[in-house]
Amino acid sequence: MKKLHHEYRLGATLVGLALIGLAGFARADIKDYEFQLVEPAVAVGKDKVVAVRLVNKTTGKPVPDAVIFATRLDMAPEGMPEMGTKIVPEPGGEPGNYRFKAAFGMEGKWLLSLGAKVQGETGTVESKLVITARK
Repeated sequence: MKKLHHEYRLGATLVGLALIGLAGFARADIKDYEFQLVEPAVAVGKDKVVAVRLVNKTTGKPVPDAVIFATRLDMAPEGMPEMGTKIVPEPGGEPGNYRFKAAFGMEGKWLLSLGAKVQGETGTVESKLVITARK
């Protein structure tokens, strides 16, 4: 009887330790992530760099090593969604910051649309950010 009691205690202890260990691996919801513009304005012209930061909204910490698979830059906020421009990933920057090079052909508001996968999370972070191009 005493042996059975000790086995029960050992089993309960192991289950408790496993639950504590799993708590450290709890993942955030994909809605807890967002892109933010590092600078909301850029000068009109070719080869302008736009930087965004991917952050976990609950912790405020930047999220490095995300895989950005969808990018689009157009003038939809100005009623001209057909006026798009090529956007190219640019290396460099701090962890959690992602840089892109693009040509801003005219003044106005430009919509940057992004889609990304965060490692260890299911779902996609999607974001639409408005950048103002000025002379």
